Amino acid sequence: MSIYKTVKNVSEGTYKEKGSKFLSFIFPCLSEEESKKLLIQLRKQHPLAVHVCYAFRIGSEKKHFRSSDDGEPSNSAGPPILGQIQSFDLTNVLVAVVRYYGGTNLGVGGLIQAYRTSTRDAIENATIIEDEDRIEIGVSFAYEQMPTIMRIVKNNSCTLLEQELNQHCFLKLRIAKSNNSLINELEKNAQIRYSE
Repeated sequence: MSIYKTVKNVSEGTYKEKGSKFLSFIFPCLSEEESKKLLIQLRKQHPLAVHVCYAFRIGSEKKHFRSSDDGEPSNSAGPPILGQIQSFDLTNVLVAVVRYYGGTNLGVGGLIQAYRTSTRDAIENATIIEDEDRIEIGVSFAYEQMPTIMRIVKNNSCTLLEQELNQHCFLKLRIAKSNNSLINELEKNAQIRYSE
């Protein structure tokens, strides 16, 4: 079982220096695809920002990560953001820092300080939790089984991703890898398919 530290929900931080404003956001994030959607959304919310720099780390093994300076001088934004994620030992998170330029250049040292401090503020404002690896499963069952299946789902900690409730029903669930009792209970009453 792979336990790791992540954040419970979105949190924000700020840093101001010589007229520039740095707004930082930390998001729970389970995939690179999800990070792209969050960044598009953030750019739409802040159309006047000159930079949206970011870093993410995904997976309990903490081996999948990326950072971007988004036009700032090389290694002045993305790596300091990633460094804070690593220093708090977090994963399955995206941190994005939106910069509004204040008219005065901060220099590479000033930028590193600004991005690092803003990121730390967002992380310190977040609720850090322990979580574990999850898997996605598809559950197929007859309509008559619905009360039993829905009771099993309701009584267990899992996330409902999709549902089709017709004569033949289907649920897509995200569950903790270690939740063998839920899997066993569902297998007694339905057909289970594991997602890749």
